[in-house]
Amino acid sequence: MTLTIILYILGLALTVAVILVARKAIKKHNKKMRRMHGPNWCIGLYEGPDPLTLFPAKGVTNPILKAADVTNMTSRLVADPFMVKHNSEFVLFFEMMEKKSGKGDIGYATSPDLKTWTYGGTALSEPFHLSYPYVFLHEGEHYMIPEAGKSNEMTLYCASTFPHTWERTATILKGTDRTAPLQDPSVIHHNDHWYLFSYAPQTKNLHLFTASNLKGPWNEHPNSPLIKESRHYARPGGRVIHYSNAIYRYAQDSVPSYGSKVWGFRITELTPATYREEQTSNNPIIQAGNEAWNNKGMHTIDPHQMEDGRWIAIVDGIGDGIGATAP
Repeated sequence: MTLTIILYILGLALTVAVILVARKAIKKHNKKMRRMHGPNWCIGLYEGPDPLTLFPAKGVTNPILKAADVTNMTSRLVADPFMVKHNSEFVLFFEMMEKKSGKGDIGYATSPDLKTWTYGGTALSEPFHLSYPYVFLHEGEHYMIPEAGKSNEMTLYCASTFPHTWERTATILKGTDRTAPLQDPSVIHHNDHWYLFSYAPQTKNLHLFTASNLKGPWNEHPNSPLIKESRHYARPGGRVIHYSNAIYRYAQDSVPSYGSKVWGFRITELTPATYREEQTSNNPIIQAGNEAWNNKGMHTIDPHQMEDGRWIAIVDGIGDGIGATAP
């Protein structure tokens, strides 16, 4: 091989490397621009006769919470809402994303009536990105399982001082790449067993894990993954609930774009050894609306039955820039 050929090959390899690096830099820049200037996620209130029939709540101005309400950081969005009632007030947890870095923390807000919300501050922050703060009450303690996929772990937290101080209690799952099912963990306690649904982004699979104790050990269900290679029905989209002698789960749809709508599924059989479900309808539970705050999509439902029997749901929506902080 002559020196000319060697130099040609080296030059070609260098050119390819430069192109690949440039493409990666452009992709990163475009992602940053979308994060800083694109549509924004906000949080709204829906209601209905049941958790499968939901509409914008009457007498409420949506969104009830937006990025501009976050006062201790320049937040790009508020999303992934989960709520609990504590004493006489409602406490809402959500992802908030620092505008420049794109890092997510968990924030909280409080309300006496579900209509007027006051931002409370940061509930949980880690060195890595956090989102989807699945908060629930068990045996008098408040627990949270947030999404923290970039940490390569799924962690159970317990509130030491509710709602703003949380301590790590147990590691539920570990994983080292995007095939690990660490996204959008959604848990329910049923017939003395715990069941946890989670999503693997690389394979687009819905996984199910079981445990007799909340703190583990957790084992993968024999029917898991329940759904394979689906952008429509595999990714959890809200709280798993008991309703009308059945269990229901929500799935967020990423077609035609991320966070476009949410589907409902009725779980007809759930044991440590068996699993069956059926889709509740050919129509989504929630989807893009006609208002600026949610006209591009919706992807999380947190339903709660009120004392008068009606259902309310904290939801999120993405729209044309409403609620954004100033560039």
